Amino acid sequence: MHLIIGLGNPGKEYERTRHNMGFIVVEALANDENLTMNKAANALILKTTLNEKRVLLAEPQTFMNESGVAVRALMDFYKLAPEDIIVVHDDKDVLLGEIKVQKDRGAAGHNGVASIIEHLGTKNFTRIRVGVAPQDKTIHDTAEFVLGKFTKEEQKTLSEVIVRVVEELRSLVAMK
Repeated sequence: MHLIIGLGNPGKEYERTRHNMGFIVVEALANDENLTMNKAANALILKTTLNEKRVLLAEPQTFMNESGVAVRALMDFYKLAPEDIIVVHDDKDVLLGEIKVQKDRGAAGHNGVASIIEHLGTKNFTRIRVGVAPQDKTIHDTAEFVLGKFTKEEQKTLSEVIVRVVEELRSLVAMK
């Protein structure tokens, strides 16, 4: 089984913000199916299939900076190895519309990823970094920017990148 974790913050005020890119992708993968709460792991989850392989979609409800708590609990509960985990998250250092797939890399300043590395004790998992940076890459206040909602202009690019990330996830799951 593969565990696809979408990083974000729970709550209405964070819905559709840049920092919730992971949640946005997981919800696109869920494709109208409801994620249900796994209280033991403090995460919304959905068991489904991609390319005829079992996957568990998850949205930690621990807030971004404590994502590792939920990921560790899910990994232990479902007896998964770090190599079975794919984390999807926003990246303010990557342009909106671009994605980067990496494995066995550091957090690069992303607190949600840092929490996962800390709680798993390894970097040996796959990450999909989904760009949210503006074209001029000028961000004056990081927290304000990532917690902000996508502009109408950004929405078109967002729709296109979600399709590409979903296809990348399908490909990654097929290869494992």
